[in-house]
Parts: sequence; structure tokens; C-alpha cells
Amino acid sequence: MSRFDAIILGAGASGLWCAMTAGARGRKVALLDHGAKTARKVRVSGGGKCNFTNLDVSPSHYLCANPHFVKSALARLSPWDVVGFLGEHGVTFEERDHGQLFTLEGAGRVAGALQERCTRTGVEFLIGREIGQVSGNGPFSVEFGGETVTGDSLVLALGGPSWPQVGATDLGFRLAGQFGLALTPTRPGLVPLVFPKKRQALCAEMAGNALPATVETGGARFTDPLLFTHRGVSGPAALQASSYWREHQLVTIDFLPGLPLEDFLTENRASNQQLRNLLARVLPKRLPPLLLDAPLAEAQVSQLSKAQIEAACEAIHRFAITPSGTEGYAKAEVTVGGVDTARISSKTMAARDVPGLYVIGETLDVTGHLGGFNLHWAFASGAACGSVL
Repeated sequence: MSRFDAIILGAGASGLWCAMTAGARGRKVALLDHGAKTARKVRVSGGGKCNFTNLDVSPSHYLCANPHFVKSALARLSPWDVVGFLGEHGVTFEERDHGQLFTLEGAGRVAGALQERCTRTGVEFLIGREIGQVSGNGPFSVEFGGETVTGDSLVLALGGPSWPQVGATDLGFRLAGQFGLALTPTRPGLVPLVFPKKRQALCAEMAGNALPATVETGGARFTDPLLFTHRGVSGPAALQASSYWREHQLVTIDFLPGLPLEDFLTENRASNQQLRNLLARVLPKRLPPLLLDAPLAEAQVSQLSKAQIEAACEAIHRFAITPSGTEGYAKAEVTVGGVDTARISSKTMAARDVPGLYVIGETLDVTGHLGGFNLHWAFASGAACGSVL
């Protein structure tokens, strides 16, 4: 039986950052994961480019039942701290829209930097075998590939069930429940929305087309590119909104954000073009006749009545639909919900009622917006935990 100061379950972004932080303090750390490689989600994030943080990291970019929970950890690890760490490993970056920072060397180098630092600080990797029974209340025991390891502290860094194709499971949630930690309801987040069957023709006709749009639901509103799929909508605007969407909830889409249609029609009031053809100047050509009824789409702009203009504005700026669902965890980038933060220390990530137990990263009820915020939370929560293990 091997004995450690801390056992970290999950060799993802949060677990690796936690391990290297604790290892640098001289702690004897074991990092356990059933995957054959570490940081599997990191390696495929950003299409392999890895959007590893955002210059605009702030609590407002996170969903959590307690909106104040993320403040302490975020305040102690800035985007430039992450940049500095990666720079020490020769990883460079570029800034893209909305403060997003992407590595120039690829996601594999970010994962490699985390693993290299863990190795340098003496972390012992136990990977490629299933995590079995977990027991104890400090010290903790974990059965792993026919062996048993024990540790004074246990860290749940197992993420959520999103992206099962890279090995994600709900083990972190099940273990949290075993220790009596409550869970907030979970659902797929940053995931494409699926339209009901009566709107599938629209999707099939527009699949592959992208345009700027504002998507609003659940009190949240995002203006970003929107992509039509064969079943619904994806792209940043839809993905962002999906984290706020609940079943049976209405979604409203503005297909011309920043360009009031009424003003555009007034400017072209003398045109004898059909409305559908005029709108093709500012929208994908196939979209207007799919949003407007045929008589309105084919009406001459110069002949439009006030009621017709209002109907066109409603269809273009306030397209309302109730999605039938989402593409599920298989297409979701994150899991919304998780371990309730009410009984977790925001400073250390320690479970208040189970001495020696910690929960970090996506396993917690903390979900970031698209744009590097989720990886930054993984790093920040891992750093907060690793500094006290």
C-alpha cells in the first residue's frame, strides 16, 4: 500500500494544476486517472489550438448558484499568471476576439507543460487503470488497478460527463454523493440547440450557413456568430445561450443585430425589389423566404404597409422558438451544475463537512462562458486547492 499526502482523482486541467502546486510545496502527491493520457480535454480544446484563458476573466463570466463563489480563486490567479507559466515552457500565444488567448504551438504543448511541471515537482502519475472503490474519511483509500493507495487528503478533479468520447464520466458526481455532498441539477452546456420537427426544413435548407446573431434565453443575451446545423443551431451565440437554456424555455433570435430592419426599409422605401431580394443584401439569400410568409417575402418594398413592415421586423429581429432539446453530453463542451458550492470553501475548495476532501474544476457547480473561461477556472480552482494540500 502506497501512502501519499494527497491523492488527486483526475489528471485533467484542474487536477494537473493542483498537483503541480502541491508538489512545488514539497507535498507527496499521487495523480490518478483511468485514461492513458493526461489532460485529454485540454488536448482537443479549441479545435486543437487551446483557448487557455481570457484577458477579461471576471466572475460575471461564470454560472454558479452562488455568484460570489468564484471570486476568491479568480483573484489569486490572473490570465497573465497562466501566460507566464506557459511561457516558462516555451509556449507562446496570440490574442483573438473578445480577449481570447490561444497557444501558437497547439493544445498538446499546453498539456505537456502541465505534465512536465508535475513531473518536475515529484508528482507520481498513476494512469491508464480504472479507479475502483474509494473509502475512508482522512486518511482516504483508493483502489486502483489492483493496488490500493492512501492519502491524508483526497481531491475530486474528475470533471463532468460532457465529451464522453475523450473519457469523461460522472464518477466525480457519484463520489461526491458518496461523501454526502449535494449536487445541483446538471445538464449539457455550450452545446448545439435542436429545433422541433416543424422547423427542421429551415435547418436542412440553411445547414452550414453562418451569420452574426443575438440569441436570448433565460435572462441571458449573446451576440456572436450563429451556425445553422441540420437539426438546429450552433456557433458561439447558440452555444453560449445553451448554458442558460432550460427545457421548454423560449429562445429568441435576432438575425440582424445592430441593423434595425425598419430603418433599412425606410432607406430603401422607393425600391421595387421584392422584400426577399432586398434582404439578401444583409442576410444569407436563402434565409428571408424561410422566415417570412410567401406573400410578404415576395411583396415589393415600395408597396409594404406599416403592418407588413412590423411583421417583417418581428420575423427577423424576434424569431421565437422553443428548442426540442440539445445535442446532449456527446456534443457539449461543459457540464452545467455539479457539486453544490454551499458547503465548499471558496478559498481552498475544501468540503466543510468532510475534513481532507476537496472538489475542484468542472466537478463543482461552476460553468464558464465560451472563450477560455472554463480552462481558467480549472487552473484557478486547482491552484487554490494545491496551495493548501
